[in-house]
Amino acid sequence: MYELNICHLYPDLLNLYGDRGNIIALKMRCNWRGINANVSNISIGDKFDAEAYDIIFLGGGQDYEQEMIQNDLLNEKGEEIRNAVKNDKVFLAICGGYQLLGSYYKTWDGKEIHFLNALNLWTIGGKERMIGNFVFECDFLKNDNYDGKIVGFENHSGRTYLGPEVKPLGRIVKGYGNNGEDGFEGAIYKNVYCSYSHGSLLPKNPALADHLISIALKQKYKDFESLSIIDDKFENLAHDTMVKRIIG
Repeated sequence: MYELNICHLYPDLLNLYGDRGNIIALKMRCNWRGINANVSNISIGDKFDAEAYDIIFLGGGQDYEQEMIQNDLLNEKGEEIRNAVKNDKVFLAICGGYQLLGSYYKTWDGKEIHFLNALNLWTIGGKERMIGNFVFECDFLKNDNYDGKIVGFENHSGRTYLGPEVKPLGRIVKGYGNNGEDGFEGAIYKNVYCSYSHGSLLPKNPALADHLISIALKQKYKDFESLSIIDDKFENLAHDTMVKRIIG
């Protein structure tokens, strides 16, 4: 039997707009296939050994929560996280968690706050927020039965920009995405997947959830080939309904 160990970093502080739903989706989609999924909640002061986990999740938080975890994140867990990224661990990071993996955040009035520098990306704060339901398209998810569209909800004032080795997660169909300028949303580097999509992201985008599970299993088990098919009738209905509502 296959087994995955999932780490939810700072679940008590980085859980904006129900981001914990991503953990629930990963666990349930594993369990429905007979794959054991163990979830560990790791927060401030807890020991973090990245090698013990197959998927690591960072949710979103407001400035206050990000300030609360900054010392622990940078000085206690930072080296583990950077090494895990280098060693191809699977990450999902949402909004504030996405920004924290980058090099810095510069506030609209010029104050620069240093972050993990695990990915070559940076965020510039703006006075106006980018808010609303949005849709973006991921080429790596496209197949004969799926057009690669992802639906979510964004609410951020930070504008994120990617370095040359970091690829966008997808192209914006409707909404703002990373910065409202270049037409891209999120980031991919090695096995790190980042997005501004709350709402939560994975329950109504099962193809992306399965993609993350598959990568993690391939990293852990040499004999793993592909996930078994499960009934996604309700998940696809939620996905398709929201896409139609947003883009018509």
